[in-house]
Amino acid sequence: MNAETELKFRVAPRKLSSVLRGGRRSDRSEKTLVSTYYDTSKHKLRRHGLTLRVRKVEGHCVQTVKAGGAGGVTRGEWEQDVAGEKPDLEKTRDTPLDRLASKKLSRKLRPVFQTIVHRVAQARRLRNSRIELAVDRGRIGARRRAQPIAELELELKSGRVGNLFQMARTIARKTDAELDLRSKAERGYRLATGVRDGAQHAEPIRLDHAMSALDAFRAIAHSTLRQITANADPVRKMDSEGVHQMRVGLRRLRAAISLFADVLPRTRTARIKAELKWLTGELGPAREIDVFVSESVRPITDRGIPKRGARALRKKFSAERKVAFSRAGDAVGSARYRRLLIDAVEWIETMRPRPDDDLGIPAYAAQVLGGRIDKARKQGKRLGELAPEQRHKLRIRIKKIRYAIDFFGSLYRKRDQNELAELSSRLKRIQSALGSLNDFMAHRELATDAALNAPPANRRAQAFASGFIVGQEHEAARGLMQDAAKELHRLHRLRIAPGK
Repeated sequence: MNAETELKFRVAPRKLSSVLRGGRRSDRSEKTLVSTYYDTSKHKLRRHGLTLRVRKVEGHCVQTVKAGGAGGVTRGEWEQDVAGEKPDLEKTRDTPLDRLASKKLSRKLRPVFQTIVHRVAQARRLRNSRIELAVDRGRIGARRRAQPIAELELELKSGRVGNLFQMARTIARKTDAELDLRSKAERGYRLATGVRDGAQHAEPIRLDHAMSALDAFRAIAHSTLRQITANADPVRKMDSEGVHQMRVGLRRLRAAISLFADVLPRTRTARIKAELKWLTGELGPAREIDVFVSESVRPITDRGIPKRGARALRKKFSAERKVAFSRAGDAVGSARYRRLLIDAVEWIETMRPRPDDDLGIPAYAAQVLGGRIDKARKQGKRLGELAPEQRHKLRIRIKKIRYAIDFFGSLYRKRDQNELAELSSRLKRIQSALGSLNDFMAHRELATDAALNAPPANRRAQAFASGFIVGQEHEAARGLMQDAAKELHRLHRLRIAPGK
């Protein structure tokens, strides 16, 4: 087995050629690679975290099995020469595919998609490390669908992974290259299944009972980072759901940092947290105004409010919405965002365990969930006495417990999943009620500002419409407080524990 350690970047096609400038021509090679990826009609290999391809290069064929692992930059790779362009499962022994290999599987394998790539590669040295830069241009094809490929790969051939990231930063600074956590195989499967490149939701997380707490965090952190990067293009296109899902990814990563605080290195983690908070703040106004416009401003038109006032509010906040979405797009298109991605992946990959990190993930998960639920129950008993800022903190606490259940859910037995789902549903109802209360506070500020600063021509009408929104949401807040209090009263510790 080879361990493939690589970083992949999206680079504007006009800047791709400049990546290889400066190296010796004798260290450069060019190849055309035709790779066909195989799976069953139900994508059995993909579901098991495996890819199987046969690549034709310079007249001979190479079969490759790759194991996705926990989504990091290092993956297992097993290569064998094969006689033709079809897979040979006899040559998958001593690979993770061997346990699935059978005559039945062999009959069911079929081409799912194909990549045709012209690759220009160059060997580089940085201190004692050898790194290969590969510029790929070509296309991915699946049935009648196709997408262009224009990307850069940096593969560590030998040496220190820190040097790989150092070179990545230099190239990103010179070419505006953006880290892309999707492999060609992932793009190919999306193309084959017809999944559009819109807003991306969180992917399922599977943890192994043998993992340490730190290894489990790495798997979770990579997954959340993938959700963040997958929504970069939708954010740039001013897609409201893309903004929402990127913020969800950011919240999930920040929640994971909080849940695993006992095992993470403090200094480096603090720097990453600060940058994640910055990006969350840049996206916040877009999400806040979008929710206000869709849930509070637009509906009042049908509720007897003078059209003049409703129209004035829509005009005001539609303009502000555009500015807020532009700000979010600028943040995701910035050099600071691109540095954050590289820094975050390096932080995840290179952090070392603390001397006192001796808990396996099952015990760690039980400890974290138990302690957090107890604190939420205690604070929830005084819900009616809490100030808005305290309620906001309780909502965040509830949200972190929900994320923890999502992160740790695969560690629980199938027979225990119903209790886990019931607890998650209760937490969701509490979070929803407290979240609406928090939104109302933000909406009140927006509506009050709109009333006080309306232009003379629309002052009365806009003030009336703003007052209607505030009054309506104030009335709804009473019921939400009752709902949250009832669910918090029913909140209980899990009666189950992680187990095989």
